[in-house]
Amino acid sequence: MIDFESARRRLVSMLKDEGIIKSDRVERAMLSVPREEFLPNYLRLYAYEDTPLEVMYGQTISAPHMVAMMCELLDLKPGLKVLEVGTGTGYHAAVCAEAMERRGTIYTIEYYPGLALYATQNLARLGYLGIVHVFIGDGSKGLPKYAPFDRILVTAAAPPKVPPKLFEQLSSDGIMVIPIEERFTQVLYVVTKEDGVPHMRPVTYVSFVKMRYSEE
Repeated sequence: MIDFESARRRLVSMLKDEGIIKSDRVERAMLSVPREEFLPNYLRLYAYEDTPLEVMYGQTISAPHMVAMMCELLDLKPGLKVLEVGTGTGYHAAVCAEAMERRGTIYTIEYYPGLALYATQNLARLGYLGIVHVFIGDGSKGLPKYAPFDRILVTAAAPPKVPPKLFEQLSSDGIMVIPIEERFTQVLYVVTKEDGVPHMRPVTYVSFVKMRYSEE
């Protein structure tokens, strides 16, 4: 039997030592969410290795250091309204919910219906439904019905620019964290609005699955 709790504590301690986890809020969130519960049984052995893991439909659950880094960049607080593009298995949404002290709302969109169902089951089992709302669809279009959003988290690499409809749905003082495909690589950006124009701050090189979207 694996002692997942001890493994989780060791990983979080390592991420703190490396300067990736900076805030008490993100530290508590990473300690609170059992990553193994968001993995198929055959992958649970690797739950606390700091690496992305491929799940169904060729998609991945992000490495813990990337989840922590993106949560830090989002500056999550209680009461925010968050949009996540790319639900995956539901792990990142759960960490965001904990960073917000389970006070606020997260709308998350998944392209693959089967993966959305799997994430919903995981989130329901751990008590996150009601805070996290899962939708199936084209994440590049966002969810205009629920906009604007205080924070937008994108966990799939967008084409060479921020999808316009996502940027439109970011509040005037909001923060978006998004990987963008460039010529030969991907770069993680923090995006804010300045007089309605995107201000983009590069953070680091990354490697995400590509964003899936319809041509309409």
